[in-house]
Amino acid sequence: MTSLKTLDLTTDGGADWTVQAVEGPAPDGLIGRAVAATVPGEVHTDLLAAGEIPDPFDGDNESKLHWIGRTRWSYTSRFHWVADGNDRQELVAEGLDTVATVTLNGQELGRTANQHRSYRFDVTGVLVAGDNELVIEFDGPVTAAEAERAKVGSWPHTNLHPYNELRKMASNFGWDWGPDVATAGVWRPIRIESWSGVRISSVRPLASADGVLNTHVSLVWTDTAASYATVTVEVGGTTQSASVKPGWDTVVVTNTVPEVDLWWPRGYGEQPLYDVTVTVNEDDDWHGRVGFRNITLNVAPDNDGTPFVLSVNGKPVYVRGANWIPDSAFVTRLDASTYRSSIEDAVDAGMNLLRVWGGGIYESEDFYDVCDELGILVWQDFLFACAAYSEEEPLWSEVEAEAREAVTRLSKHASLAVWNGNNENIWGYVEWSWRVPLAGKPWGAGYYLDLLPRVVAELDPRTPYSAGSPYSFDQFIHPNDDRHGTMHIWDVWNQVDYTTYRKYKPRFVSEFGFQGPPAWSTLTSVVHDTPLDPYGSQMLVHQKAFEGNLKLERGVGDHLPVWKNIDDWHWTTQLNQARAVAYGIEHFRSLFPLNTGAVVWQLNDNWPVVSWAAVDGHGIRKPLWYALKRVYADRLLTVQPRDNALVVAAHNDTDTAWTTVVTVNRRSTLHDHVLTQETFTLEVAARSAFVHDLGESVAVAGTPSEEYLEVRTADGVTAYSYFVEDTELQLAADAYTATVAATEDGYDVTVTATALAKDLALFPDRLDAAARVDSCLVTLSAGETHTFHVTNASAPDQVAVPVLRSANDLVN
Repeated sequence: MTSLKTLDLTTDGGADWTVQAVEGPAPDGLIGRAVAATVPGEVHTDLLAAGEIPDPFDGDNESKLHWIGRTRWSYTSRFHWVADGNDRQELVAEGLDTVATVTLNGQELGRTANQHRSYRFDVTGVLVAGDNELVIEFDGPVTAAEAERAKVGSWPHTNLHPYNELRKMASNFGWDWGPDVATAGVWRPIRIESWSGVRISSVRPLASADGVLNTHVSLVWTDTAASYATVTVEVGGTTQSASVKPGWDTVVVTNTVPEVDLWWPRGYGEQPLYDVTVTVNEDDDWHGRVGFRNITLNVAPDNDGTPFVLSVNGKPVYVRGANWIPDSAFVTRLDASTYRSSIEDAVDAGMNLLRVWGGGIYESEDFYDVCDELGILVWQDFLFACAAYSEEEPLWSEVEAEAREAVTRLSKHASLAVWNGNNENIWGYVEWSWRVPLAGKPWGAGYYLDLLPRVVAELDPRTPYSAGSPYSFDQFIHPNDDRHGTMHIWDVWNQVDYTTYRKYKPRFVSEFGFQGPPAWSTLTSVVHDTPLDPYGSQMLVHQKAFEGNLKLERGVGDHLPVWKNIDDWHWTTQLNQARAVAYGIEHFRSLFPLNTGAVVWQLNDNWPVVSWAAVDGHGIRKPLWYALKRVYADRLLTVQPRDNALVVAAHNDTDTAWTTVVTVNRRSTLHDHVLTQETFTLEVAARSAFVHDLGESVAVAGTPSEEYLEVRTADGVTAYSYFVEDTELQLAADAYTATVAATEDGYDVTVTATALAKDLALFPDRLDAAARVDSCLVTLSAGETHTFHVTNASAPDQVAVPVLRSANDLVN
């Protein structure tokens, strides 16, 4: 009979830790000098807390701290253990980053080389009653990656460092939106476990829509165990048990919950979750939650190519999603509250899916728990991104161990919808000139087409698997073909204007996006160039994309005027980002049911930076976020060109029919004039789309530079369309007035339009970095008003440029 006891070795658990530089290019006086450390934690955050380094995010400090990634670090904890009579003791490290040597009381326990898995070391006889010393030495990650490359050879990769040589978070070495802060440390909990007889090794509770829960329990036994173990599973008011013979390492217990309530993604139903308790001999236990649901993926060829249709409980889901990157460059700063706040950004924008991108991490349980609760589907990449990878040992075995642990841990989550083999590696092999340097070497296909699908089929057969993103689900079709499977659209942003989105008819878009700067207060908190300039030295530190600010400038094209000053640059590029992404999504949704989803790059940032994110590194929602909220609404109207004419396309992504009257006005931009009007009845079935051809009386402008289309439904959905770009559009300079009124929790700014006021935006963070506003990118026709509500700030006397902006003030 087991009696599992745990000694928490984290800082919160009462353990004391220090870290010191052992060797490498550390500053004078730091080698051999211990400073206090926090576990879980990272070298950078420990050194920052100790006052040994400046803020890595500020100014140009990032490059000044690159020595950290080339230095060997030693973490030490001295702790007291009381013997408890159990037969076996083990050191359990849930996450070591990354190449480490673990020593207890002077005896080496083992070496690690994988951030993405846990390690368990038998310390029986090494652990002593009384005082113990645990030392974990980490190689500098950059040095370790380079050493591995020198040892086993080079495989093609993006960015500066050979991150693909190690099983470590790729983006920690720097990405085109993230800093190069390659770090080390004990990044997840660590503890001593002491036990006898039998203990639980892992639990995989797989729930299905028929109310059946198959709980796969793995057990570990001591050599002296002689008694049968009773494994009991409780869920939904049911209890089932199984008797397990000593030495048997697996058992499956089946519970059937009567009249089970199904779990649904948001917008399709509720998210009931059932507590699951697993006990072994009523002493060792496991607790988790499941949701009963079925998820399928249809990629069977059709007359248009290859669809990509996710269905939950038999109902197809139109995906409105975003890519998710690690929410901080230092992931140990994240907790349940930060995850909830960021995932609520997705919920509030109307999203129903987040894709955990392959250059990051398998997130903590907090992330997936919140997604379960809020109905956000999770597309989980295996952690391979933008590189070729060796398929030789020891990497192959590390990948298998990592994958098995990740699938075992995450398979219980109701929100888990897709396992994906990699990010862009198959595309890279086909198109990124990898084949010559590879010279026939295996490059990762064995993982994506063999190992990983086998692991998923064995451990989580209820969740679909895709070999990559993008992927056409046929090895004889280009992996990034818009007619087949998933597509990444990156010629927009990198080479061509965003109007190119309309040249594609993608079945599913799993990456696309456009850059824009963060909020003004976020940007100026870390960029201190004088004067502030798009090409200032510190500005470029916080712009990681190749020729990023040049692409921002080029991407404005004819859409908006060239800026006159840094304030206009900031507003123009934020507005252009929002318009570009909205333009693409409106086009994709107008293609429904040919198109079945869009996953924008990206929801979040991991530091203050100019990037593709909708929410910046300080948690401020950029104009793009508000544009996403509009185009990801359950019901969307958009004006689109079709066959040299204009149509109103409607997408009803709800379970009820949409019947309403639509009024289309061709209006003057400068006066309160409706020039022509057309009305029609809109009838769209549930989860369906409808296209209405507009008559020439409204679709053809008399004076294109002075006219626009205003489309309104009787139930409050609006859309606008313009005959020319803003550089030609006549917009009144005095098109609106604004008043300010204090409220209990902040203030209101009410704007009244006397002519077309296009894309009104309020930026209260320019007055107070803590201030937040409830709306943005509001267009008003003459005679209309809108009130912006600001919280966390005191009311100013008035607002004007650069706090209150619009397209009007850019044109004028």
